Amino acid sequence: MAGPTHRRTWQKREAGAAALFGARRAVLSGSGNRDDRSTSDSTHERLYLEVKSHAKSAAVSLLDATAAAAKREGKTPVVVLSTKRRPGFAVLCRAEDLPAIAREYQSAHEAESREAAVDV
Repeated sequence: MAGPTHRRTWQKREAGAAALFGARRAVLSGSGNRDDRSTSDSTHERLYLEVKSHAKSAAVSLLDATAAAAKREGKTPVVVLSTKRRPGFAVLCRAEDLPAIAREYQSAHEAESREAAVDV
């Protein structure tokens, strides 16, 4: 059985995740427990980041398998999770694929807007 994660390891993960969105790691985010400070793991003004680092994750293992299948087809991997009797979806992807996925999302919604305008 693996031992506990070294403190600097998760701090570096939090810093890296925050940097993806142009922010910094929030010091004492979880244990600060102050009303005047966010409990987000980043200093981002509009995004609330919760960063978790585990030795193994079922969701990440699913993403890895999906990435292998997507690679064979020349596609970008995206895992979409849903829970019974709960509306909406959770979307899981690799950080490096986020720009391509965002472009596809935007393109799909722009097409919906154009179709709606034609129907009017």
